[in-house]
This record gives sequence, C-alpha cells and structure tokens, in this order.
Amino acid sequence: MAAEVHEGHAPTAGEYIVHHLQHLQTSKQTAVVDFSIVNMDSVFWAVSLGIVGCWLLWLGARRATSGVPGRYQAAVEILVEMVDSQAKGIVHSAESRKFVAPLALTVFVWIFLMNAMDLLPVDLIPAIWHSVGPALGFKDYMRVVPTADLSVTMGLSLAVLLLCVYYNIKIKGAGGWTHELISAPFGDKWFLAPVNLAMQLIEFVAKTVSHGMRLFGNMYAGELIFFLIALMGGAFAFTGTGIALALGHIIAGTVWAIFHILIITLQAFVFMMLTLVYVGQAHDKH
Repeated sequence: MAAEVHEGHAPTAGEYIVHHLQHLQTSKQTAVVDFSIVNMDSVFWAVSLGIVGCWLLWLGARRATSGVPGRYQAAVEILVEMVDSQAKGIVHSAESRKFVAPLALTVFVWIFLMNAMDLLPVDLIPAIWHSVGPALGFKDYMRVVPTADLSVTMGLSLAVLLLCVYYNIKIKGAGGWTHELISAPFGDKWFLAPVNLAMQLIEFVAKTVSHGMRLFGNMYAGELIFFLIALMGGAFAFTGTGIALALGHIIAGTVWAIFHILIITLQAFVFMMLTLVYVGQAHDKH
C-alpha cells in the first residue's frame, strides 16, 4: 500500500482511504475556501490526458484514407459521426457547429480518458509516487482521477457556462439577451422583471452546479468502491489469512471494473450531451 504506516503498524481501513483521498497540493489550506491552493495531481493528470486525447484524435485524422479504413480509423469515424449527429440535432446553427461539434468531441474524449484512470489499480501510481515524490521534496499524496476532484468538474462546467454566455450575446446581441433575462419566463411586464431575472439566474446556477456535481459524484463514488475492494486484498496481504478475502478482491474488482467501463463512458457522454444542450439553448430565443 502507498498509505503511511502509523506507529509501526499497518494502516487501518480509515487511514488507508483518508490517505488516498488527499491531494498533492501547492500549500496547506488555511481557510474553508482557499483559492491559493492548487491540486497539482489533478492539474497534471488532466493536462496530460488532454494532450493524449488530442494526440489520439490527431492520429486518427492523420491516418484517414479514402480507401478501406482500418480499425482505428473506423472507430474514430464512428465517434465523430455520433457526436456530429447529436450536434446537428441540438445546435441548429451550422456556423456555430463548426466550433461546437469539435468541442463536444474533445470534451467526450477528454472526460472519458480522465474517468478511465479509475480502472488502474488504486495503489499502482501512488506506490510509484511513494518512492519518488518524498525524495523530490513533495508530500506522499497522489490522486490520479481528475474527475473525482470537484474543482476539476466545476471548472469544466464553468467553462460551459461562459460558452453559453458568449453564444447568448453573439446570437441575440447584448441588448436582446438582457431583454430576455428580464422578460422570460413569465412575460414582458415591468413588474415581473425582478422575478424573471431571479429565475434566469437560478437556472444558470442550477445547470452549472448540477453539470459539475453529477460527474464528480459518480466518479468519486466509483473511486471509493475501488478503495473498499482494494482493502479486501490488503487485509489478506497483511494478515496472510482469509483466502476468501483474496478471492473476493479479485472477483469483486473484476466485476466492478467491467461495470465501471459503462459508467465512465456514460458519464463522458452525459457531460458532452448536456454541453450541447446548454449551448443549443443559448441559440434559442424566448
């Protein structure tokens, strides 16, 4: 295990999980909300996987041929066609789709790769970091699933919110969007303007928070289940007894990993679809 040993004994289940839930941060938190803190592990893995995702898509474009496609090209083409068809059905502006469709494809691939880090053995990379990080002067913490970090998922949802604001202003004009904020959904009456504005702001906040929280909640829960399954194997490794624990660790880990493939794909798809829906809504006039 990568968890620290306390007072000469193996870590307890609680110590093990708490250790694995700690981020490698730039500084120690001094307040309930401290914006000076950066989760360096989340940033590193998110950026690295973003580069990998762009490289995979570039590789598919580079290998594209008009002849019989290979398996990789066929897989990329299926993915591109799926995203493009969804974008056409939601965002009706052909001009906007030139940017939105590739964005949705990038979002899907990027989030899928970040989610897929959950399929690695939970102690693999933390154990490697355990032998390298402290020697370099860093703390012995390493989380490898960026989407299990609320700051990452909320950052993604905030980026979608800013994109929606951009398209609202671009499509409707600053004056047109301002008028919509105070006239929808209850009507263009002066005494309803404060209520309309409040409802619009609540809608934007609710969509943004739920967009990020949905992805975070599912991936955080999945990560915790992998930790609990790993504890079964850890208990057998440290005690040398209970063969059922070892077998249960292998069986439960395999079953959950296979099922988790569906979860990581579905969550990436849902985030992509909500991105398209919210951007499409920004094109609609009330």
